Amino acid sequence: MTTSWGWIGPYLIVIILAILVGPLLATLPLFTHTFLDPLRMNAAQAVRLIADGICLLMIWLTATRARQDLHDNGKGQTFFREILFPSALLLIVLVATRAYEAHGVPVLGTPTQPLYNWLITGGLIGAAIWLTFAWVRHADALTQAFAGRPRRRAVEEAPAEATGGTRAATDAVTPNPARAAGTVLARNGATVPDTLGRYQVVRELGRGAMGVVYLGKDPTIQRHVAIKTMRLDDIDNEEELKAFRDRFFREAESTGRLSHPNIVTVYDAGEQEGLAYIAMEYLEGTLLSCYSQKSTILPAKQALQIVATVADALDYAHSQGVVHRDVKPANIMILKQRLVKVMDFGIAKMASGSKTQTSMILGTPRYMSPEQATGKEVDSRSDVFSLGIVLFELLTGERPFDAENMPALVTRIAKAPHAPLLKYRRDLPTRVQAILDRALQKDIPNRYRHASDMAQDLRDVFQIMPR
Repeated sequence: MTTSWGWIGPYLIVIILAILVGPLLATLPLFTHTFLDPLRMNAAQAVRLIADGICLLMIWLTATRARQDLHDNGKGQTFFREILFPSALLLIVLVATRAYEAHGVPVLGTPTQPLYNWLITGGLIGAAIWLTFAWVRHADALTQAFAGRPRRRAVEEAPAEATGGTRAATDAVTPNPARAAGTVLARNGATVPDTLGRYQVVRELGRGAMGVVYLGKDPTIQRHVAIKTMRLDDIDNEEELKAFRDRFFREAESTGRLSHPNIVTVYDAGEQEGLAYIAMEYLEGTLLSCYSQKSTILPAKQALQIVATVADALDYAHSQGVVHRDVKPANIMILKQRLVKVMDFGIAKMASGSKTQTSMILGTPRYMSPEQATGKEVDSRSDVFSLGIVLFELLTGERPFDAENMPALVTRIAKAPHAPLLKYRRDLPTRVQAILDRALQKDIPNRYRHASDMAQDLRDVFQIMPR
């Protein structure tokens, strides 16, 4: 999503006013002739001290706000995001030093005292070391920004945790001259296929619940794709292997039939050298998990609109007989044009056939429905429950169900009531609480039967909400 920097104007105005008005007030007789005994200074010095303090505070607040608006895109934004705080600290120490030496603060002593020198020296060295460390650690992101190529990022999260991030598309792919004419390539101790089906493998993007994810390129139409893979040689039993193959391609076929503007497109599926793979649309945007923390939550109307759009996409998939099974913020992306894309349909069910997954409950634990958490059969209403959790998290920055371990979490999801939404957001209409309560019903028949019904209720609410 495009970042708006209009907020920076008021911050700069406050800094400029403090710089101009502070010295002006300090020259007035009212302040120059008034002495403040507790501070051992006159009022003019106190005014300058307050003005300098406001400037320093605004520098730090500006850096804090800018860091929130600069999302981790693996390139230039990542670099500047990481050096903001050490740069602000270095600037604050330098400005504070000049101001203190120029005006003095008698209550703190003279600028020539040893303690002052030690504090200033320590602050300068600490800020410089922090800045240098941040610069060196994230120099690769700056290099990626100028090279026009994205930083390597994981695009699939582990089943037990939800993390945010940005997925970036590649504008151009540079052939690797070191790649031999074989089928595999050793890179950082890992084996990377040279091709998967008709797709050229450009590089590894990350590793997740299914297996390894690669950036691929269709040489026929010069299109980049994300290729998600799963190892078949983890399954030793021939009958189980055959059953999994049938299930994998059946699920891939069903998700490949989905054609909706808010659902990521699956292009192809296949098997090669012990790898089952799925080639799908490669996106550029921001994961919804970036807006699931208290410090980054979206305006309420925007959050309701996004969830309503996701509900419509889910309803379409359900009408085609496809249940997502892993609805969570990390599987929803907001593209630069504010287009919402739901990703990874059927991936959880596909993963169920691998040897490493058979003993696990599928899906991401904190976003599972009660029937999913207890290992029962799920249908479309399980996705509605998970979407209710996503809605709660987007509006509050909190999860309605949480626990320190998996058994306790399953118990809470299956039996404990969710926290009241209005406890966190008293500014929301009570209708939103009613929608959430219905989506998070423990008993399946009491939930929304169709996700589109939930979408309609959400739209009815945000249409009457003030702008």
